[in-house]
Amino acid sequence: MTLLQLNPLDIRKKVLITGGAGFIGFHLSKRLLSKGVTVIGFDNMNDYYDVRLKYDRMKALREYDSYSFVKGDLADKGSVEDLFKASEPDIVVNLGAQAGVRYSIENPRAYVDSNVCGFFNVLEACRDSDKLFGKRVEHLLYASSSSVYGNQQKTPYSVSDNTNCLISLYAATKKSNELMAFTYSHLYGIPVTGVRFFTVYGSFGRPDMAYFSFTKNIIEGKAIEVFNNGDMYRDFTYIDDIVQGVENMLCNPPQVDGAQGARAKLYNIGNNKPEKLMYFIEVLERIIGKEAKKEFLPMQPGDVYQTYADIGDLARDFGFRPSTGIEEGLEKFVEWYKGYYGVGS
Repeated sequence: MTLLQLNPLDIRKKVLITGGAGFIGFHLSKRLLSKGVTVIGFDNMNDYYDVRLKYDRMKALREYDSYSFVKGDLADKGSVEDLFKASEPDIVVNLGAQAGVRYSIENPRAYVDSNVCGFFNVLEACRDSDKLFGKRVEHLLYASSSSVYGNQQKTPYSVSDNTNCLISLYAATKKSNELMAFTYSHLYGIPVTGVRFFTVYGSFGRPDMAYFSFTKNIIEGKAIEVFNNGDMYRDFTYIDDIVQGVENMLCNPPQVDGAQGARAKLYNIGNNKPEKLMYFIEVLERIIGKEAKKEFLPMQPGDVYQTYADIGDLARDFGFRPSTGIEEGLEKFVEWYKGYYGVGS
């Protein structure tokens, strides 16, 4: 694929988004709905984090006439088949998954149920779409993660790098998604695109993420936990850049790779600019106007020292590079946080 062959977003397409009440699912849905696309959301609305955020996201999406929502569990084969029959999607975006590296150490079964069994059910429904509702799904996009790179020393991380040394079950489930998707593409001709997201942040984000909890604790005068004594780097990627990257891919499924015999591609979406954790905290302190109380702790099991995206393939195939700097992105997030929680300026 080259930039000259790109198809623009086709607003006539029906897009099914699993994890539709989640952070990325909400923002992607809102972007597509604002352009007139029909969007069907699917989510189990679990309480991994404050469900009020999920319901408030849903409230915003229901303002659009071309939006509908189905509550259900990806791990339930019957629910997924019924979803496909009722919605008849042209494009499927699988963002539904159990998130969180550290939680995967405490509750591994949730990750197998949602991320492995759930994704298998989505793949099966795409495979059988012509039987379920009379036409083939044109493109399946699914969320992978920068966690699949583990603690490798080579930087930046390229999609061609070896990703066999995983250090969390969360990462292992995401790697399994990549392998399963490739296999289904090879065997059944399903066009699949996997996207490895790098530390996504922004408004209506996840409270379990560091930027969210740091903001909350700094404003409330509570201590923040700084792991590995602050010696960590993250390729923070603002939500608007993530959504733009995914939107560009929707109507551009991979072509057959002659060497591999599958219509399958992987891309990184990251800012291509790792920031040191302590600088990230300094920016937050400056925006909030208050110094953080810091509790320095050792590295946590499952955490990686750094993330750093090579986005050469993304730029080559779609002419797109994330461009929101950490200062601009965090300022937008803090402004949203203060407004949403009513904490004042």
